[in-house]
Amino acid sequence: MANRFILNETSYHGKGAINEIVTEVQARQFKKGLVVTDKDLVTFGVVKKVTDLLDAASLPYEIFDEVEANPTVKMVQDGVEAFKKADADYIIAIGGGSPQDTAKAIGIIINNPEFSDVVSLEGVAPTKNKAVPMIAVATTAGTAAETTINYVITDTEKKRKFVCVDVHDIPVVAIVDPDMMASMPKGLTAATGMDALTHAIEGYTTAAAWELADTLNLKAIEIISRSLRDAVNNDPKGREDMALAQYMTGMAFSNVGLGVVHGMAHPLGAFYGTAHGIANAVLLPYVMEYNKDYTGEKYREIARVMGVANVDEMSQDEYRQAAIDAVKQLSKDVNIPATLKEIGVKEEDLGELATSAMADACTPGNPRACNYEEVLEVYKKAYNG
Repeated sequence: MANRFILNETSYHGKGAINEIVTEVQARQFKKGLVVTDKDLVTFGVVKKVTDLLDAASLPYEIFDEVEANPTVKMVQDGVEAFKKADADYIIAIGGGSPQDTAKAIGIIINNPEFSDVVSLEGVAPTKNKAVPMIAVATTAGTAAETTINYVITDTEKKRKFVCVDVHDIPVVAIVDPDMMASMPKGLTAATGMDALTHAIEGYTTAAAWELADTLNLKAIEIISRSLRDAVNNDPKGREDMALAQYMTGMAFSNVGLGVVHGMAHPLGAFYGTAHGIANAVLLPYVMEYNKDYTGEKYREIARVMGVANVDEMSQDEYRQAAIDAVKQLSKDVNIPATLKEIGVKEEDLGELATSAMADACTPGNPRACNYEEVLEVYKKAYNG
């Protein structure tokens, strides 16, 4: 069987990478852009860093800043109308996962209008046309939405998140500039960083994992482990390293998939509005425990790159526990809560959450096949600690 790998046409990395937006817009002869973002990024001047460049180059654009956390079907539909009204021909998405995901859905629907209900995009939808060209500017070091073929939308009517996987949605250009991430508060840096770690560990152990993706994911785990604490403390090198690591794992997991951590985290966002990175971070060690007997020697390598000493002298049980403990320690060091109870999950909802998790598109990628009773038990353990 052939292993497929899909990446951005072009990506720019490092301080000052946003300057290449103008280069790309002019080279591709785009006429007018729709900037998709959120109001906070406008208020705090993050979006202005990009629009100043467009203004200086006399490149026209309009701003759609109605995106909120856990973007909804309505937000996407409003964005589609904004794109049409602006008479735009490309998108610049500025933000973390929410603006990026919204922009992907907008771009897909513009060129595949038969999916304008949005919900029909769930899973692997049979879209025929590539999305509107998109330049994705990351402002968080975690989601890697700027380089993935995935996006997540919330159906508020059914109180659920749904995952869309579409080769036609990947941004043509990714901009990964640590200066665009410098204003992230500590809590958001920690949450998005643990989201990236979850991507890397799930991508490394998923049922579809293979050597090319493993190489990227394992290196990402190493960089995150040594850099996230510094990034939370706003160390420039820590932020730059996290920007690279989250992109590396994005390249990988976009192509090999994820697992039941994400399957279980998505319902938390739909039910409670829980930040995605927090949901992943709380659940990750509990799912690692659940999966450990189905991961071969991979937990040894996770433990090794996370800085655990003498792993080659450990038994299988020991190095597997060491990997789980290293994840727990990193999460604790960046002040992530340890249980679902601490983040406001209600015990009486666990059964419904488990039902939603079993229906999530990420769950089948888990290295251990899941059933409802097992997922419910993991939720219970994560609830009580």
